[in-house]
Amino acid sequence: MAGETARRARPPGGPAVAGRSASLPQPGELARVVHRVAVLLGAGVAPAAAWRHAEGLDPPWWAWAIADAARRSPTAVPDAIRAVAEAGRARAAPKADTAAEATGARTGAAASLLGVAAMWRVAAVAGAPIAPALRAAVEALRAEEERRRAAAVALAGPAATIRLVIAMPLVAVAFGALLGYDTIGVLAGTPIGWACVVGGVALLLVARAWGRRLVAAATRAESLPGLESELLAIAMGGGGAHDRARSLVVETLADLGLPARLDDADESVAIAVAAGAPVAELLRAEAQESRRAAAATAASRTAALETSLMIPLGVCALPAFFLLGVVPLLVAVMSSTIAAI
Repeated sequence: MAGETARRARPPGGPAVAGRSASLPQPGELARVVHRVAVLLGAGVAPAAAWRHAEGLDPPWWAWAIADAARRSPTAVPDAIRAVAEAGRARAAPKADTAAEATGARTGAAASLLGVAAMWRVAAVAGAPIAPALRAAVEALRAEEERRRAAAVALAGPAATIRLVIAMPLVAVAFGALLGYDTIGVLAGTPIGWACVVGGVALLLVARAWGRRLVAAATRAESLPGLESELLAIAMGGGGAHDRARSLVVETLADLGLPARLDDADESVAIAVAAGAPVAELLRAEAQESRRAAAATAASRTAALETSLMIPLGVCALPAFFLLGVVPLLVAVMSSTIAAI
C-alpha cells in the first residue's frame, strides 16, 4: 500500500528522468499507450486517469507529465505533450554524433508526440470526440513503426558491411604480426608507418562519416505522412465548415511547429464536394494512401543504399586497408629480408 501511495505521489518527470526511461517513446510504444488511452476514454475514464494508467502502475515521466496536465484541464494536454517532446529532443540532440543524427533525434519520437498533440487539440477545439481522433493517431503511429522496422531490417546488411570493412585494416595488422613480421613496429616506429597511420585513420574516419550521412539521407522521411488529411477529417467531424476546419488545422500545425501541407487534403475535399461523397472518409483514405506511398519510398531508398555505400567503401576504406595492412607488411617483409642478407 505504501509503495502504491509513493508511486501516485511521484511528481511528473521525477527520478525516472535521470535513467533510461528519460527517453521519448518510439512510435510503436506510443501507439500502444495512445490506444489504451482511447479505449479508457471511450469507457468513460477521465483523461488524467487514462494517461496515468495507460502505461501501467509505474508510468514513465512523460506519461506522468501528460496526466498531470490532464488533471488540471483536458485542453492542457496538447501543450503538455509539446513540452514533453521539446524536453525529450533537447536531451537526444546533444548525444548525436552528427548533425544528421541530431536532426533525426528532433524529428523522430518528438514528431510522433506532436502529431498526437495536434489530433487531440483539433478534436477538442472542433468539438469532435477525442477517442476516435486518438484511434486515428494510433493507426498513423503503427504505420510509422512498421516503416521504421522495415528500414532497420533493410539497413542491417549494409551496416554490417561497413563495420566489417572498417575493421579489416586492424585485422590485417594483427594477421601480419601473427605471421612473425613486425607490422606494429613499422607503424609505430618508422616515418613510413607514421604516414600510413595518419592517412589510414583519416580515410577510415571519412568512410565512417560518409556512410553515416548516406544512411541518414536514406532513412530521412516525413514523420506521420497524411497527418494534415487526418486532422482535417477530425476537424470536419466536429460539424464545422470546411474553411473553419482548415483554419483550425493550419493554426494547430503552425503552433506545434509542424509543416502544413494541405494540397492533397484540399484536393480530396474538392473531389468529395463535387461527387457528393462524405468528405471525412475521403480524407482518411487520402491519409492512408500517403502512408503507403511513404512506406514505398522508404523501401526504395533503403534498397538503393547498399549500392551507394560501396562508394565510400571503395574510395576510402579499401585504401585505408592498403595503408594500414598491406604497406606495413611489405615494409616488414623487405626489412627482414634485407637483414637476413
